[in-house]
Order: sequence, then C-alpha cells, then structure tokens
Amino acid sequence: MGAYHTLDLEMNQKFTLTKQCWDLMSLERIDLACNISKTAELGAVVMELGLAHLCLIKSHMTVIKARVETNIAKKRTGSSAHGKCVSKFYENVMQAIKRHFDFSLLKCVILASPGFVKEDFHKFLMEQAVRQDDKILLENKSKFILCHSSSGHKHALDEVLNDAAVLSQVADTNAVEDVKCLDTFFKMLHEDQDRAYYGYKHILKADEHMAIETLMITDELFRSQDIKTRKNYIDLVESVRDHGGNVQLFSSMHISGEKLGQISGVAAILRYPLPELDDSENDSEDEEKTTLDNDNLQG
Repeated sequence: MGAYHTLDLEMNQKFTLTKQCWDLMSLERIDLACNISKTAELGAVVMELGLAHLCLIKSHMTVIKARVETNIAKKRTGSSAHGKCVSKFYENVMQAIKRHFDFSLLKCVILASPGFVKEDFHKFLMEQAVRQDDKILLENKSKFILCHSSSGHKHALDEVLNDAAVLSQVADTNAVEDVKCLDTFFKMLHEDQDRAYYGYKHILKADEHMAIETLMITDELFRSQDIKTRKNYIDLVESVRDHGGNVQLFSSMHISGEKLGQISGVAAILRYPLPELDDSENDSEDEEKTTLDNDNLQG
C-alpha cells in the first residue's frame, strides 16, 4: 500500500489488473472512474486580475485542469500597457476554457472573482465568441454562472460552493452533493448535536443501534497502511448499507473531503438522537482513569 509503478497504456488497449483481494470500495472506485455518466458536470473558473484556476468538479473530486498567470502592468495615465495585459490575460483564460471544458458534458460553468473581474471577463468572452463565430461558446452562453469569490486561488472555490445562491443554480449536478451533505452535518452538529457524530468509535456504536441515516467517509481511510484498519472501514460501510443507511464517499482530492479529513475522516447524521453515545465515551474515560489510578496505587 502506498507504492506504485508507472505503466503506459494506449487508448482502447485491453489489460488485466490482478490483486489478491478486491474489496467493495476498490470495485466501486473503479466503476466510478470508468462510468462516463458520472464524469464532471460542473466547471469552475476562480479568478482575479492576473491569476485564474480552471477546475473540473466531479461527484467526489475537484481536478485543477489549468492555472493561468499573467503579469498585469499598473494603470498609468497615458499608457495602454495595463489594458493590453488584461486583454492578454483574458485571452489566455478563454483559450484554457476552450481547451479543457467539454460543454457537451458540463451542465454549468461557474465564473467567480472578487470585484468586477468576472463580469469584465464574461463580457470579453462573449464578444470574442461573436467576433470569431464560436458556436460552442455562443450556444452554451446560458451555462455560465457569475458569482463572488475572495480570490483566484483554488481554496476560494470552497466558499463559492457553499454559497446558497450558487447551490440553487447547480443543484442538479452531482458535484454539490458532498458539499451540501457536509454542510448539513456541521449545522446539525451545532443545532441538534445528538444526531451528529464523528470519529470511528462513535460511528461504530451508532451503527450498532442501526441509527445511521447518512455516513460520510473519505477515500483516504481505505488507503491506510494497516490492513485491519482498512477492513474495519469497509465492514462499517457494508453494515450501514445493510441497515438502510446512505453512504457518501468523499475524495481527499475534493475540498469537502479535506474538511471531513480534519475531523477524523468519518462522520454520520443519525435518524434519531443518541445522547448516550457521549455518555458511553465518558464512562469509558472514567473506567480508564480508574484503572490507571489503581495501577499507580499498586506501583
């Protein structure tokens, strides 16, 4: 685990991949990667003057397809250098969009920036499309969504995908499901905390009560160096599904997966409150403390 070899395969070349044990999650990830219907439906460009990141957002991951960077000259009276630099930057971003975004697959494309950069770029994009008679851009004009971001860096995409106004416009894409699911969990953690838990021990006990409505888990846990740990999480996923729960798999390559990873990588929304889970944790801590105290007395 963690080791790899590079092998070049030509397109449409058949090959056989063999391993001693194919677990459930490995097979599901292969199916996800091979199923064309589950490829990216959402594109995003987060930008500021001189910097842009083009991303494709799949149901479980965000992939940066291009980074566009251009030095922008300062505005000076009587000089056209600033305007020329901005036009060059916009041209580079437009070419990157045409190169990396397949509008036959994408349901929408987010243009996000601070200030009026997104509006200026969108105007430039459409004017160039008319001038060049670019039918693809013109026919997909309605797919562009303009919204605010704090910068042109990748992390700004997180705030964009958590914007309710944006989510309402891209609600029919698979890409936002993870974001909405995690947002629901964090809200519940504050408003109805007996129905929101994270950490393996808590989640395992909740599953024993058949109380899990939605299990959220990162793919990173299935890449653990410890075989027993991997098996524990695979068994947990199968058990939750057997009990009628929904399993949402998060990619560590996706912003929402990174956030879930910060709280152990596994969390759950329960069907009903289980305040005794916290009580059982306190009991186990008290029991451990008593054992330690007794050991100290004997020593």
